[in-house]
Amino acid sequence: MKKIVLTLALSALSVAALAQGKDLKVAIDPTYEPFTFKTADGKPTGFDVDIASALCEQIKRKCVFVEQVWDSMIPGLQAKKYDAIISSMSITEDRLKVVDFTDKYYNTPSKIIIKNDIKFSDVASLKGKKIGVLKGSTQEKYANGELKKVGVVVTPYEAQDQVYLDIKSGRLDGTVADIVEVTGGFLSKPEGKDYVAVGPELYIPKYFGGGAGVAIRKGDKALKDELNAAIKTIRSNGTYKTINDKYFKMDVYGTK
Repeated sequence: MKKIVLTLALSALSVAALAQGKDLKVAIDPTYEPFTFKTADGKPTGFDVDIASALCEQIKRKCVFVEQVWDSMIPGLQAKKYDAIISSMSITEDRLKVVDFTDKYYNTPSKIIIKNDIKFSDVASLKGKKIGVLKGSTQEKYANGELKKVGVVVTPYEAQDQVYLDIKSGRLDGTVADIVEVTGGFLSKPEGKDYVAVGPELYIPKYFGGGAGVAIRKGDKALKDELNAAIKTIRSNGTYKTINDKYFKMDVYGTK
């Protein structure tokens, strides 16, 4: 009898340990430097990836990264291809209708980026210009809502790095992008030397939401609570600052 009880107890412990160590499948779009990109040997890296790994460590799960094209991120989550999206996805009202989000883990503004020989006074001065944006992004929503109506030609792309390639080739006059991402992924590089950020910082809630959070399936309260607690922990124990300072000279957590 004692042997049976002991066996059952050990089995229960094994199940608990297995559950605790279960993989957390995390979707990323690795075309968004410095938030999510690949090293020369193809390994996922960047701020989002390091934050995901830190959160997984807190909740005692192993992060397994799943590469996904941006505009199919949410359908893939709903289809249970992965458990969470940690890839600079902004918390917006439209997205909250179909997925749940944790609290924000960063909030940086977007900006309009154009060639430095274009005379800019306001968005109307961009009439006839060609702007590329990431398909399915908050920047696309802003461009369609504010730029297209004044005559800007807005073209969506499957990946942000494709936008930069077409800017470099002369097919586009600029983009709308997260200012931190576009600085690290384009403006600070040789191909971005003739381009500048113009206009005000874009925080407009109806387009850009309230910062980037971890997207999870509707009703997954247990995971949401775990991740929210983990975000608070890495913010308070110095882990967040260490990751932040690895990539940025400012605190991207933001004040908004």
